[in-house]
Amino acid sequence: MLGNAVSRDGSKRRALILVENLSVPFDRRVWQECTTLRDAGWTVDVICPQGSKRDTEPEAEIGGVRIHRYPLRAATGGPAGYLKEYGSALWHTARLARKVGPVDVVHACNPPDLLFLPALWLKRRGARFVFDQHDLVPELYLSRFDRGQDLLYRAVCALERRTYRAADVVLATNESYREVAIRRGGRRPDDVFVVRSAPAVERFQPVPPEQELKRGKPHLLCYLGVMGPQDGVDYALRALAKLRDEVGRTDWHAVFVGSGDAFDAMVELSRELGLTDQVQFTGRIPDADLVRYLSTADVCLSPDPRNPLNDVSTMNKVLEYMAIGRAIVSFDLKEARVSAGDAAVYAPANDEAQFAKLITVLLDDPEKRARMGKIGQERISGPLSWRNSQASLLAAYAAASRDRTTESAGDPVRTRKRLRR
Repeated sequence: MLGNAVSRDGSKRRALILVENLSVPFDRRVWQECTTLRDAGWTVDVICPQGSKRDTEPEAEIGGVRIHRYPLRAATGGPAGYLKEYGSALWHTARLARKVGPVDVVHACNPPDLLFLPALWLKRRGARFVFDQHDLVPELYLSRFDRGQDLLYRAVCALERRTYRAADVVLATNESYREVAIRRGGRRPDDVFVVRSAPAVERFQPVPPEQELKRGKPHLLCYLGVMGPQDGVDYALRALAKLRDEVGRTDWHAVFVGSGDAFDAMVELSRELGLTDQVQFTGRIPDADLVRYLSTADVCLSPDPRNPLNDVSTMNKVLEYMAIGRAIVSFDLKEARVSAGDAAVYAPANDEAQFAKLITVLLDDPEKRARMGKIGQERISGPLSWRNSQASLLAAYAAASRDRTTESAGDPVRTRKRLRR
């Protein structure tokens, strides 16, 4: 089977996926990977944190995938809070990994770059280690905390190096991340596979627009995504204030869908900018309501500022806007252009005034918006489809499994001893 899903004795191979950042199946990328492996014949287990409002059960089996969840409180109070969070996550992950038992592949998803520790324990028992690099943690640290290359920055760089070194195969979310794995991580090009995140198209099927969502205005602007310090919601709000005050446009209502640790600060910034009557914050909402807003939106916003992380990262929000056929305004970032192409217009990096002017350009040109939306949908169903990522994921697993088979054939005595540890 694809991905070497069957062992030499004819039994199914087993994969264990480790996640700390989100619960599963709420983590869409991880869930797509789970179901792809399951459909290719793998037995799949997942260890992840429990969600606060969903994915709350400690144990679940969904669609044949076994999910083992642990309680985790998100970090507060600076570095000490993160040490407490990560220490708890590692302890629970190790505990549950022992419960799961022997596996053929351990697949660890960052952040943080600490899951190589339980992965190494499983490697010593015969597993292969697939590192799924969702974020560049050193760049995330620089972009989120604005502390420069201090001691903690050097520490996260060291952890990233250890993770690269421990991995048998690396999954990168785009070509920029792949270049980092090769250049900074010292990985062979043949060991790094690009597995792009892709929206679940069945989740983003357009529905008829609902004029009442525009709150009496001709146009609706929409932001979807996480609201953290590096996500640019503050840039979007300041751009909307300029759209009103400098461009003179008040014919719009804006909705911001999502949550995060900057949510309260963004609500307060909206109030300070005098946008309360025109900007709505929904928090996280059910998929059906999300699709209603996106289907009604005239323009979608991707205000991620240029920083060391954002310039080389693929933004899920951009892909989701494209899936539902919306025109996008983005800052000019390297990977934003790779993803959206002509489905977006690009303001100079971090230039809020130009961002506002490009919103006006699109509001005044419905035909251009329609063309851009069609381009986006074609890209999502074509070169950016999950179908292509599935092939790359299974190729990565085949490479990891092939290496293991070769190692076993080359030194059967050493391999048997390792498996008995």
